[in-house]
Amino acid sequence: MREFIRTVAAALGVACIAVSLATISTDRAMAQPAEAPVKQMALTDKQIQGVLAASKDMDAITEKLPENAPPDAKVTAQLDAVAKKNGFASYDDYNNVTDNIGLVIAGFDPATKKYVGNDAVIKAQIAEVQADKKMSAKDKKEALADLNEALKSPAPPIQNKGNIDLVAKYYDQLAPLLGGSDQ
Repeated sequence: MREFIRTVAAALGVACIAVSLATISTDRAMAQPAEAPVKQMALTDKQIQGVLAASKDMDAITEKLPENAPPDAKVTAQLDAVAKKNGFASYDDYNNVTDNIGLVIAGFDPATKKYVGNDAVIKAQIAEVQADKKMSAKDKKEALADLNEALKSPAPPIQNKGNIDLVAKYYDQLAPLLGGSDQ
């Protein structure tokens, strides 16, 4: 049962990434609109290592905030300080990097840890939910509705193909931080 819940949670997590392009809790803290497109950029090892190093401190700050509440000046200063300590120009720069990572990681198959594209991941999750005999009809209907909605809102194509290889290199470390599966 626990594995089933974990599978559904992972499926819905990836679906949410596809729909909103939100990547981690820090994005919610800034209350950015879901429609804002990700400013795509070529990622570097240093940036990904910075995200990995900063994530614990960022989460410690943002977990204290009410959901979708914009941070006050004091919190913004703390977030900027953590970002700068980890090699980013600002908290906005950190968020842009995490958005780019999230855009790529949403297209990884958590079972194979290979990039297959966002649509393929969602279609696989739909098939998994449909085949699940233990899931209640109500939960299955809700999960399928969420996944089908995510399929209707395609993620933009990855402009920097090198980002796929870079995220693959750090996949095992990034997936737990950015909503991927822990398989």
